[in-house]
Amino acid sequence: MTELRLRNVSAGYGAKPVVRDVSAEVSSGGWFAIVGPNGAGKSTLLKAIAGLVPCQGTVELDGKTPPRKEKARVLGYAPQNPVLPEGLTVTDYVLLGRTPHLGLLARESATDVSIVEDTLERLDLSALAGRKLRTLSGGEQQRTVLARVLAQRTSLLLLDEPTTGLDVGHAQALLERLDLLRREDGTTVVSTLHDLTFAAQYADELLLLDGGEVAASGKPAEVLTPQRLRDHYAAETEVLHTREGHPVVAPIRRPT
Repeated sequence: MTELRLRNVSAGYGAKPVVRDVSAEVSSGGWFAIVGPNGAGKSTLLKAIAGLVPCQGTVELDGKTPPRKEKARVLGYAPQNPVLPEGLTVTDYVLLGRTPHLGLLARESATDVSIVEDTLERLDLSALAGRKLRTLSGGEQQRTVLARVLAQRTSLLLLDEPTTGLDVGHAQALLERLDLLRREDGTTVVSTLHDLTFAAQYADELLLLDGGEVAASGKPAEVLTPQRLRDHYAAETEVLHTREGHPVVAPIRRPT
């Protein structure tokens, strides 16, 4: 398990930061979702945590600031639109997740192959192990991307919009698998999620970004209120609740 702490993190791609002065704490084994309108800085913040963009402030893992090479062994990052190399099979691609654990010029060991086989089985991908990536459906590709990250055997997962391009059924199935693996392995998950209802259903805590700054943070029911969604999304909504008490964000038409 890994605890994540952000202290006054600012990050961006040029002179002007995209994300400014973000502080947050994520408990070991928890699921922390970053939400916000388009252009709020969600992906940039995730990249800053992964060490992929310049940032100021501190990103601590279990109270330490590890060097980049060590960080690659501790956290796994999946971008929103990953590049799926031509010609690779599912197994080939998932084996790439073992790269941070290999020495210079080293090849995958029997242990690495065993870890990949186990990961494919847990994500119900064993039957697709020999398939080329480009022949997979959208849902199968997303599971394969998740498998590559899980094959790293890290204690912190950073997932940028893991349900992009999936219909509601495939998105729900992917999140259910991820939540099951999180609870089985004690993995900490930090994700960006476009769908606020999914974010509220699966995450323990939400961080709402707008204009690169923290607009709200806390439990989903505290963050997702009609007034706050009106202020930061310019959306008219009604927030319902499931039998278990999870918020459901329902858009409503403005009066004509």
